[in-house]
Amino acid sequence: MAQAIVIGAGIGGLTAAALLAQAGYQTLVLEQAQIPGGCASTFQRRGFTFDVGATQVAGLEPGGIHHRIFTQLGIELPPATPCDPACAVFLPGETEPIRVWCDRHRWQEERSRQFPGSEGFWQLMDQLFAISWRFQQRDPVLPPRNLWDWGRLTQALRPDTLLTLPFALMTVGDALNLLGLGGDRRLRTFLDLQLKLYSQVDAGETALLYAATALGVSQTPQGLFHLKGSMQVLSDRLLTALKNHGGELRCRQRVEAIHHENGKAIGVTIRDLKTDQTYDHKADEIIANVTAHNLIPLLTPAIAPEPAPPLPTPWLQGGPYRQRIDQLPNPSGAFVVYLGVDQAAIPADCPPHLQFLYDPAGEIGENNSLFVSVSQPGDGRAPEGSATIIASSFVNVDPWWEGDYRARKQAWTAEAIAKLGQYFHLTPATIRHCEAATPRTFERYTGRDRGYVGGLSQRLATFGPFGLGSRTPFPHLWLVGDSIHPGEGTAGVSYGAYTAVQQILAEA
Repeated sequence: MAQAIVIGAGIGGLTAAALLAQAGYQTLVLEQAQIPGGCASTFQRRGFTFDVGATQVAGLEPGGIHHRIFTQLGIELPPATPCDPACAVFLPGETEPIRVWCDRHRWQEERSRQFPGSEGFWQLMDQLFAISWRFQQRDPVLPPRNLWDWGRLTQALRPDTLLTLPFALMTVGDALNLLGLGGDRRLRTFLDLQLKLYSQVDAGETALLYAATALGVSQTPQGLFHLKGSMQVLSDRLLTALKNHGGELRCRQRVEAIHHENGKAIGVTIRDLKTDQTYDHKADEIIANVTAHNLIPLLTPAIAPEPAPPLPTPWLQGGPYRQRIDQLPNPSGAFVVYLGVDQAAIPADCPPHLQFLYDPAGEIGENNSLFVSVSQPGDGRAPEGSATIIASSFVNVDPWWEGDYRARKQAWTAEAIAKLGQYFHLTPATIRHCEAATPRTFERYTGRDRGYVGGLSQRLATFGPFGLGSRTPFPHLWLVGDSIHPGEGTAGVSYGAYTAVQQILAEA
C-alpha cells in the first residue's frame, strides 16, 4: 500500500489526508500543536469558545467545495446558518453601515443607494464572478506545471472564459479608473476595507479577477455561513473521515526536515514534542500543509547523527523555487482580540460580522480594517446570557519582533477595545474575559514562520495563474494551504488540497 505523510493538520492538510486515505493510501498526519485545525481551530476560556482565526465559512452550499468534499467522503456537513448580511461595513464618521446582503437583488438596491453611479462597476464584477465561478467549478489546475495540469486547465476553458482575458492584468483600481470612478473616495474606501479581508492589499493592488470572486461569493446561491458550535467542527468531521478510511493523526509531532533520494522526496525527520526524541518516517508522497516560507527550511536536513553528506544545490537551497519565494512580498500577520461579554454589551439587531476602519498609531496603513465576529444566541460559543466578540486586523509582522513586545500588545489591546466600545457597550462590568493574539502568538501555536497568516497577497504577480501551485519542483512533494491557489479561507485551502490529491492520483 502506498504511504502518504501530511505535514500539518489544518483544514487543507486534513482534507488532503482524508481524500488520500479514501483513495487507498496509508495516510499519516503530523501536527505540532495539541489539537488539529490550525488557524481554523478553537480554544476555551471561562466557558467561552473562541475561534482562533477563521470565523466564517464559504462553500457549504450545494456545489460548494466543502459540500462536494464532504459528500465524496460520506460525512455530514456541520449545522450552519447563512450570514445575512455577510458584513456590515461602517465607513469613517458614519453611523449607518453598508450592509452586504445575501440576496442579490437586495444587495443591488443597497449598493445603488450607497454608491450612486457605480452600477456599471458592480455589473462588471458580477459578470466576471459568474464566468470565473463556472470556470472554477470545472476544476482547472492553476498554475499549470506539466502536461497533465495543462490538460485539466484546457478542459475547463469555455468561450466565455476567454472574455476574462482582457481583465487578467488589471487591478480593481484600474477598473475604477476605466469606468470613471477613480475619484469616488467613499466607494474606494469601502472596496479597500472589504478587499483587505481577502487579499491583504487594497483596491489599487488587488487583482480584478480575484476581487470579483471575493466580492461576489457572499450572495446566493453561494454565501458565507456561521457554524454552530465553533469552527472546530470542520476539522473534527474531516478527522472522522480520515480515521474511517484507516488514516492516523499524531499531534505534538513536529517535522524538522524533508529528505530526498535522487532529487525525489522520500521521507521526513520528526521530533516528538512529548519526549523530545527524533525519528524518521518514509513515504511515497509528502504533502506539506505549511506556508511557503516554512517549506524551504524543511528542504535542508536540520538533524543528522553525523555531518550530512553534500546534497544537490537545487534541493538543499530550493534553487529557483526558493528565489521565487524570497522575492514575494512578505505576507501579513494578524492582531486579534478575543472578548467574552455579557449579552447586554451587544446592541439590538447586531449583525454577525462587522467592519470598522482601524489604524492604531498609523502603523497598519491607510484604510485597513478591524473585522469583528459576534456569536449568536444558542450557537454554542458562549454561556447563556453571554456572547463572544472576536476582532482582527492584518498587520505588518516586523514591529512585533522588535522593541517592547508587552507594551505594544497592551497598547494595541486597549486601542482595539476603545474602538469596539464605540459600537458595543463595553465596560469593566460587561467584559468577562479579554485576551489578545499577535504574530508571535500565531507563530508559537501554529508554527507559521513569523506568524504569517492569510497566505500570499492577491496582487497581479501572485494570484491564480501567476501564483504558487500545489505541485513543487521536487517530485512527490506537494504544497497545500493558503500559499497556493486559490488562497485563504477554509474553502480556498480545501480546493487547493482537492487539486493536489487529483494530481497525486493521476501520477500513481
